[in-house]
Amino acid sequence: MKTNTDNTTKSYAGKHPILVNLLIILLVAALGIFIIYFSIALFTKHGKSDVVPPVENMSYTDAIKTLHDRGFKVDIRDSLYKDDVKPGFVIEQFPKANSVVKPGRKIFLYINAVHPKEVVIDDDNHPMDDALRSFSFRSGMAKLQELGFKNVKVQYVLGDNDCIVKILANGVPVKKMQKVPVNAAIIVQVYDGRLAALRDSLQNEELIEAQGERISISDYVDQNPYTGASTSGSSYSGTSSTSASSGSSSAEEEEELEYF
Repeated sequence: MKTNTDNTTKSYAGKHPILVNLLIILLVAALGIFIIYFSIALFTKHGKSDVVPPVENMSYTDAIKTLHDRGFKVDIRDSLYKDDVKPGFVIEQFPKANSVVKPGRKIFLYINAVHPKEVVIDDDNHPMDDALRSFSFRSGMAKLQELGFKNVKVQYVLGDNDCIVKILANGVPVKKMQKVPVNAAIIVQVYDGRLAALRDSLQNEELIEAQGERISISDYVDQNPYTGASTSGSSYSGTSSTSASSGSSSAEEEEELEYF
């Protein structure tokens, strides 16, 4: 009986090989889909979830302990620096606090650095020169903002353009290739552009003073009674008066002689 059944199966497979192979493929595919679905459900913990605890503004060690106690993994993504956060404390977390996630998910933390970040303001390879010297004011301020400096003040000095004279970090001049902490107090000394106008003003004042001196000398010559012109007039007047007096004396003598 068994032999007849095997013979019938072989006979059927021999008569319909394509149909038999298609049936085998369908069975294998169904088995594979079942295995995959079961594996995904097992590894992704399908139907299970957990809530991410808040760890921002916590110390790094406390945040790690809290997340590990809840079954989460931890990964440090970056180390930043903020003045308003204590060094070594968590600045930001992802996913955010109270997010619903799968159990055992990796939580990414951003930690505030113990020391502030240091940057090079001017990377030109001339370490003895002042940083950003001769840069335009606009381009220099844009670079400082791009590097992350927040405490920046401008100090104007007398000059004939709007170029930068020097950069001071916490009161100390900054050189090229020198590293500066991003939380430093920066003072940008820049020319105020008034030198040309001041130079023109001084030249005008000198010209006015020179003209005033020439006018004063001319007035002095015209008004002084001891100058050559005035003295000549006086001499002439004196001679005239003397001659007049001599003439009057001679007339009187003649009259007296005639009288006697």
